[in-house]
Amino acid sequence: MDTATASLGSIVIRPDDLSHPAIHALLDEHLRNMFETSPPESVHALDLQRLRSPEISFWSAWDGDLLLGCGALKALDAAHGEIKSMRTPSALRRRGAGRALLAHIIDVAVARGYRRLSLETGSMAAFDPARRLYESFGFSYCGPFGAYVDDPHSVFMTKELPPR
Repeated sequence: MDTATASLGSIVIRPDDLSHPAIHALLDEHLRNMFETSPPESVHALDLQRLRSPEISFWSAWDGDLLLGCGALKALDAAHGEIKSMRTPSALRRRGAGRALLAHIIDVAVARGYRRLSLETGSMAAFDPARRLYESFGFSYCGPFGAYVDDPHSVFMTKELPPR
């Protein structure tokens, strides 16, 4: 599943090597927005170089030549993964790409045998749509995990996964 392409309607999700200029632009938008909405010490978004780490798998969602979004899965250990870099371009939201990417990442995590999938997102109102999306997939609020610490600008969520 990590190397497979998935489709949902006209949305095609595929593994991404982070080389396409559209991905660079989307990740630049993501980082810019994170620094606009959160204090620097509370920004946990990864830049292009850090997304190329071996423990991270990265996917992009396309409709033809139009980039609709991206998302990543970081291996924390053999049973726990973290969702990273979930983003849809501001101008292309509400097309189902975020939902499709999240479903794909969950499927990959289950296929890998992860027992838990977690994430960090912002606590401010700008992150309400993201939190609602995660809630709709069964994520619940939890405390910090991994190297994270309590932070009033961060919200932590987790989901127990079924055995494969």
